[in-house]
Amino acid sequence: MIAIQSVTSQTNNEAVIDTIDYREAYGLRLGVDLSKPVRTLLDDNYSGFEIMGDYRVYKDYYAAIELGNEQKTTFDDNITSKGSGSYLKIGFDYNAHNNWVGLNNAIHGGLRYGISSFEQELLSYSIATDAPFFPVDIRDEPITFSNLNAHWIELVIGLKTEVLPNLYLSINLQLKNRISEKAPENFENLYIPGFGRTYENSDFGAGFGYGISYLIPLYKK
Repeated sequence: MIAIQSVTSQTNNEAVIDTIDYREAYGLRLGVDLSKPVRTLLDDNYSGFEIMGDYRVYKDYYAAIELGNEQKTTFDDNITSKGSGSYLKIGFDYNAHNNWVGLNNAIHGGLRYGISSFEQELLSYSIATDAPFFPVDIRDEPITFSNLNAHWIELVIGLKTEVLPNLYLSINLQLKNRISEKAPENFENLYIPGFGRTYENSDFGAGFGYGISYLIPLYKK
């Protein structure tokens, strides 16, 4: 009798264990970068938004995309300009984090190829004179330069945490290297949508973001 009870108990335990689903969700995750609307509210010289998404193609590999629009007025030493336009970033992420069963958090790194199409509006500029007793000549008739573009490579590192079923909060850091751009004659692109602020004699840039996204599960594997 004791042997029969032991076998029955073992069978029941195996049945319970076998009901655990070890498969992981694969699907499309869509969200927005919250840093841009927050900055829009706090900075009168900026407006922007970004939609982001990724799709799990293999166990730890995700195809990733970001699509957005920005407008930024930049004040330099002798120039005030406004850059506005749209951008697209496409690439992949690799999740280096080993999750426990049932969790789907991420510590990830990835690469993006970015492209931006925009215009620059020269709002005002000053012409310096050698004679200190003459006032600085300030020109404030806006001039618009259209059909500009820029391309860059971007290294991304970040975290994603599942705070509710299929709902994620994320934060990331971006390190960028500009590889080409079309700029107006005698005038530099001071701000490139998607890339950010530019500086003389440097092709590098940096950025960050924090977002919220939702996973649409399509299947388990």
